[in-house]
Amino acid sequence: MPTIAEQILSAKVGRPVEPGEIVRAPVDFAFGHDITLPPAIEEFERLGVETVFDPERIAVIPDHLVPAHNEYAAELYGACEAFAAEHGTVFYPQGSQGQEHVVVPEDGLVKPGDLMVGADSHSCTEGALGAFATGVGSTDLAFAMAFGWLWLRVPETTRVEFVGEPDPWVCGKDLVLAALAELGVDGAVSHAIEFGGPVVRDLPMDDRFTLANMAIEAGAATGIVEPDGITRAFADAHAGGEYAIYVPDDDAEYATVATIDCDGMEPRVAVPNLPANAVSVSEVQTEGVEIDQAVIGSCTNGRESDLRAAAEVLDGSEVAEGVRLIVTPGSRRLERLCVEEGWTATFLDAGATMENPGCGACFGQRTGVLDAGEIAVSTTNRNFTGRMGHPESEVYLASPAVAAASAVAGEIAHPEEVA
Repeated sequence: MPTIAEQILSAKVGRPVEPGEIVRAPVDFAFGHDITLPPAIEEFERLGVETVFDPERIAVIPDHLVPAHNEYAAELYGACEAFAAEHGTVFYPQGSQGQEHVVVPEDGLVKPGDLMVGADSHSCTEGALGAFATGVGSTDLAFAMAFGWLWLRVPETTRVEFVGEPDPWVCGKDLVLAALAELGVDGAVSHAIEFGGPVVRDLPMDDRFTLANMAIEAGAATGIVEPDGITRAFADAHAGGEYAIYVPDDDAEYATVATIDCDGMEPRVAVPNLPANAVSVSEVQTEGVEIDQAVIGSCTNGRESDLRAAAEVLDGSEVAEGVRLIVTPGSRRLERLCVEEGWTATFLDAGATMENPGCGACFGQRTGVLDAGEIAVSTTNRNFTGRMGHPESEVYLASPAVAAASAVAGEIAHPEEVA
């Protein structure tokens, strides 16, 4: 019987679908960013259509290389700006920019029950809304923008249940790292990961976005958090209008069911060089891992609760000598909130560098690039070799509280030791 992913695709197609089936699926919303959209524009122009299928359901979101740091980045931005102007799409210009997977739900561009595609691997983030959200290549994005549909394979579903009572410092990042340690980086290839259980039902939306965001790190096509009243409240506040809520049938059939026991769980850290290499923070502390840089932000952890947690840990403290701390709010709204709440002052007083809203240091191409032998602790989603700079650098993945505490301690630390 249907899982959430199967129910959404069935509703879009207009008939029951089964895992493994290839379906012609209408798209509710599509977007690209300043690296993936320009090649999609080239493909779009080859299709011979006059304009996009619906400008209100397509967004152009420059967030990776903004402001432009070289001529190539400026060229990419210019191509995005020109395309948005020509076709009248939703556009986030410099000065109003934000990280795509933060602004899309924040601005109500995707709702529960939608089918969304984005030319970015972490487009699964929006599955936290109870939507089917998946990443596509630039060629597929071009087709979706032109015709409003794509061929999609109906995925099998892996169910991940979180039970028990975790440590008070545990957040969505720790939960998804624990799930990745259980599943592995290839444990759900092309599947939908359906997140649920008692612990998830208590999670605020910010943490649910983190869960869905890192489904791709297990190879999944999408991550979907079982929607409930918290989902409805977020959708009503940010999107409004009508939307569809789908929950799994009692006899839904899953390819795999993984139960994560959270009793006594402490914050998790993924050690180099895979997100699934997740262990407890105390295990890493025994190694005495000194850091050169700490990064707080990204599509994984650049939201309100993430910034608040970091500010609470950093309040009254200073970054250790020799450590660089970069803080990147996920949107202009969050940037302003940091000022209003006094978090910006806290970050600056601690010695942090405040980045403009966007992807920041996550992908190692514009800011916060690591040199050979350097070590970073980061709230981002990938710690592959060379992900944030030199192939001989190393990245440890952790929550905002752990990253902030580590910046103060000068080595990977538990936040209770600093806050």
